[in-house]
Amino acid sequence: MRVFVAVAEHKSFTRGADALGVTASAASMQVQALEEYLRVPLFRRNGRQVELTPQGALLRPKVEEALADLERAIDEARADRGSGPLRVTTIASFLAQWLLPRLPSFTSQHAGIDVQIHTSTELVDFVKTGMDAGIRFGGGTWPRLHAQKLFDEWLVPVGTPQLLQRHGLVTEARDLRHYKLLHSTYEPWTAWLLEGGPDEVWPSSGAAFDDAIAIVRAAEAGHGLALSRWSLVADPVAMGRLAVAGRPVRSAHAYHFVCPPAHLALAKVAAFREWLVSECAGFPSPPEAGAARA
Repeated sequence: MRVFVAVAEHKSFTRGADALGVTASAASMQVQALEEYLRVPLFRRNGRQVELTPQGALLRPKVEEALADLERAIDEARADRGSGPLRVTTIASFLAQWLLPRLPSFTSQHAGIDVQIHTSTELVDFVKTGMDAGIRFGGGTWPRLHAQKLFDEWLVPVGTPQLLQRHGLVTEARDLRHYKLLHSTYEPWTAWLLEGGPDEVWPSSGAAFDDAIAIVRAAEAGHGLALSRWSLVADPVAMGRLAVAGRPVRSAHAYHFVCPPAHLALAKVAAFREWLVSECAGFPSPPEAGAARA
């Protein structure tokens, strides 16, 4: 039923599946099984989009209402949630590089709230896992979740100050030829180069990492120039371990506080959200290459 609602909301099996963290083929199979069970078609294709049939349009609000009732019932069954630990889910790289260094500020202000952090690259089901809140990196729309934008993300090329002093700033793509490049599965150099136009040089050689934290550590160790999310390198830059080598490029995604709407009434969630929004409001945008940090 959740798949049916997600596909109807996004008018696409692919986008609906992405919102739930499943594959498009799995979503299609689940909808097909539902149609076979009901013996009526629920969707019809219209180019790259899908549209609800009259039967599907009739079913959708009833299913949404039933799912909402189910979530409310589960929340009521977990009425003691408000007195337990605060369970927060996010991605490991953001936890290690941004949230963890700042978390003592929250725990000192709210000594009575024990915080449990869960990390995952998958979209967590709050009902199944018992999570209270989360910090997600994405477009800002997730079914049945309240989402509040925290801050934009930027992709920035970074290296040690010594490395930049030796090879100079990266003002155009050809300047990358002076550097040994570090490559990330999540933030490829192509994402930065595309901003420069079609005539840019496309480097491909160099060490590659599928761990966003590992590539930051490699850059700090002087192994080369890395392209990283600003949230992961802001503290190392402020401490002088890294320096911004080239222009920042705004990411298509941003960080958001998320939780089921019913959780907004929980005192521990409200306290965490208030603290988090305040911390994010003071988080600076990346400097231009070569600019000194205060």
